[in-house]
Formats: sequence, structure tokens, C-alpha cells
Amino acid sequence: MIQVTNMTGGYEETPIVNAISFQVNRGEFFGVVGPNGSGKTTLFKLMSRILPFWEGEVFIEQKPLQHYTRKQLARKVATLPQVQQSFFSYNVYETVMMGRYAYQTGFFKQPTVQDKEVVEAVLEQTGLTAMQKFPLDHLSGGERQRVYLAQALTQEPDVLLLDEPTNHLDFSYQKQLLDDLKKLSLTNRLTVVSIFHDLNTASLYCDRLLLMDQGKIRQIGKPEEVMQKALLERVYQSSIDVHANPTLSSPQMNLLPDYPLEKAKSILSPELVEVTEDKVLIRTTQLLKTFSSALMGGGFGWYRNFINYHVDKNFNSDTPHQLMIEKCSEWGLDAHDTVAMMTAAHLPDYAVRFSTEEKVPILIVVTAGTGNAVDVVHGGNRMLSKQPGTVNTWIFIDGHLSEQAFIQGIITATEAKTKAFSFCGIKDPLTGTLATGTSTDSVLIASTQTGKRLEYAGPITFLGSLIGEMVYAATKEAIEHYIERMKHK
Repeated sequence: MIQVTNMTGGYEETPIVNAISFQVNRGEFFGVVGPNGSGKTTLFKLMSRILPFWEGEVFIEQKPLQHYTRKQLARKVATLPQVQQSFFSYNVYETVMMGRYAYQTGFFKQPTVQDKEVVEAVLEQTGLTAMQKFPLDHLSGGERQRVYLAQALTQEPDVLLLDEPTNHLDFSYQKQLLDDLKKLSLTNRLTVVSIFHDLNTASLYCDRLLLMDQGKIRQIGKPEEVMQKALLERVYQSSIDVHANPTLSSPQMNLLPDYPLEKAKSILSPELVEVTEDKVLIRTTQLLKTFSSALMGGGFGWYRNFINYHVDKNFNSDTPHQLMIEKCSEWGLDAHDTVAMMTAAHLPDYAVRFSTEEKVPILIVVTAGTGNAVDVVHGGNRMLSKQPGTVNTWIFIDGHLSEQAFIQGIITATEAKTKAFSFCGIKDPLTGTLATGTSTDSVLIASTQTGKRLEYAGPITFLGSLIGEMVYAATKEAIEHYIERMKHK
């Protein structure tokens, strides 16, 4: 559809875009990204013939750009610059209708029935119908941006060139606009070439990305090929974290601050553990990064309150999450800062382990009961249990864990729990085989994300060996407390 070959151009005698070559396919949503001054807008102006290029060629449907007349090009390519100015007080309808000039003939160019139908459809599509009589200079920057996009769409182009199309738009209109453009590329085979400053937005909507730096292409390809940590840090000269989008197969980026983060005095100690008959509670002065299977706050997140709530063994609720929100309010805790689990275990049977080996404080708290013990190999023989978890394991670490360390730590802790079940001879009452846990156990790892960098938490690593040893000992102790208490019931 579009072929750019060895294109060079700029202003006066200074080349801004230097020997760039790439192609864009029909119906593709193609994004151009890069830091300020990298040449994105200049590339846009060269491709739309606003600036003459010094060297190279631009082909649209295999025809050189310079071989199109202005009207031919307007029917083929529509552009939306980053900034537009209007020196006359046209209203919205009149401004959008200007996009039909390429289709109007004769000395006195009057809109045809088709022109009006196209404009009305585009006004509806862009959410401008209700304000079509408003003067343009009475609109906000975001509203004017939508008007100029509507003007471009009324050209019914095959190619849409956009320079920061979401500039000045609020969050909802950004999404609406980009959703509409994506649908047009998918259903109408509209080819969209757009400049983005927001890498996350570009990654979500673009089929391919072109990363520019100092007037040259640094990388071109699918978002996952361009959104590479080392590459982005080199081009943007910033600390950047790249991670998977939790919902879509689209890499997402976080800028990381480079200002110094002071290492606070360790906040972890056994004295943090508050235990009553109805809950185990730990409150920390700073937010901790957590990874858990908790009822409330599960997955990755940042929290400062940690609750293990006791319920009756026959407890059953269709809204346990709402129950925990109500309990947080009752206890004066912010639910947004809280991870919560439930257990039928007798909470005073809890066990604690604490270590400061190699100046990495680690606090582990386990509550355990084995009334619904299960051998995981035979779990399918049971109906899905709605009973709350019986063994809940909390691991707090004053260190900086990688994401893989969080996951490895969960695995290590689970293996240690299973080892404790085996040592204590806990059996699955249905099969008579050794149990591996209970039917709905939960586990949590929380980290300060400061201090020593801890990349791994497998069984033979420094962190993993401590987690294994401490979780095993705490789980074994908690089970022994449970067994001893059950003897006297």
C-alpha cells in the first residue's frame, strides 16, 4: 500500500529524517514512536507532501507520491497534523464538510446529497452530531481535535496519516477514537499510520511499530519486537520496565524513577503479628508488593494490611469478597490497601518464623488445620468445596524480588508445606493416601522491593532455602498445634 524508500528530508540544510525505508500494508494500523526530536513529525510531513523530500521515493499503491494531483491525493490520503489553526469562525458542520472538497466539482462548489450523507455519518461516528452547529472557537482543544479527525474521515481516504491523534483528548475519548480507527482498519481496510508518544497506547492498537531515534529507524516490527527493555532504555535514555499486559497479548511499559530511594529501616518483625480469635492481622507502615491467591487482593498488587479471617467450618457465602470489605470498614482498615484470606483453622494455633540471615529480614506466618486434607492426585474425586482455606501461608521479605522470584517462592513454599504434611502423616480421609495440603489453601509473598536484589527463590538459592526451611518448620508446628488441640476436644 505505502512504500517508503531511502527517504531523506528536513528543514533548510539540516536533514531530520535520514535514509529511511519501510512499507505499510493495506488495512494495517501502523504506529511511529520515538522520543522528542527523533524525526516522527518530519517523517509525517514528508509522507503527506507537506515537506519536499530531498532524496528517496514514496509510493502509494505503486504510484509515486509526486504523480498525484492535490485532489487525487486528497481522495487517497487524509492527514491530521498535531496542531491545526482556524482563522475563521466556522461551525463544526462547516468544518467537517470541508473534508469533501476533493469530491466537489464546478466553479460554485456545493455539497451534494452524498456529501451531506457522508458528513452526517461521520459526525455520528465521532460523537459530534449534538454540537454540529457550535462555532469551532467555542470548543475545547479535545473537541476541536475530534472535529479535525471527522474532517479527515469525510475524505473517505484509503490512508489516514495521524500525528498524535489523541492529543488533548480525555481517557474515554482516546479509547473511543482509537477503537473506531481500529475497527475501520479491520472492517474497511483503512490503512492508518499514526505517530504516538504513549508507547502503551501504541502497543495496544498497532499491528506494527516503527521506533525512530535521531532521524533513523532503530527497530521495526510487532509491538513485542519493539517493546524491548534494553532497546527502549537506550533510545529514551530512561529506566524502563516492560511487562505483559494482564488482559491482552500486548507488552506494556512503565517508566521507573531515577531519583534515589532511601532504604528505610527494616519494617519486619514478629511483633507485627496481631492475633485474636477472629483474625490474624499484620499492618506495615509502607506498601508491599504482593503476589497471592488471596480472596481479596489476589494476584500482584501493593498492600499494607494483611488479614487472615476466621470463619466457622460450615461457612458458606456467595459474596465473601463483600463480607471482607465490610469487615475492613468495621476494623478501620482501608479495603484498597488490604489483602484478605479466610480460614476455618483455630487462629491461636498459628506459627511464626523470623530470620535476618545476610541482613534480609524474612517473616513467615502459618495458620493450619487439616480437617479437609486432600491428596492433590485424587482431588477430582471430590465436589468443588466452597469451604474457606485451611492452611494459609504468609511470607514477608525485606528485599527486592524479581517477578520470577515471587513465583519460584510460591512453588518453594508449597513444596515445603507438602513436606510438612508428609512428616506429620496427614492423610486424605477419602483415599487413605498422604495428603499434599487441604482443598483450598492460600499463600502470599509480600516484599518491600527495597534493599538486596533477589532474583531467584528456588530450593537451592539463598532466598528459596530459607523459605523452604521456615515454611516447613512453621507449617509443621501449626499442624502439631492443631493435632494436639483436636485430641482434647
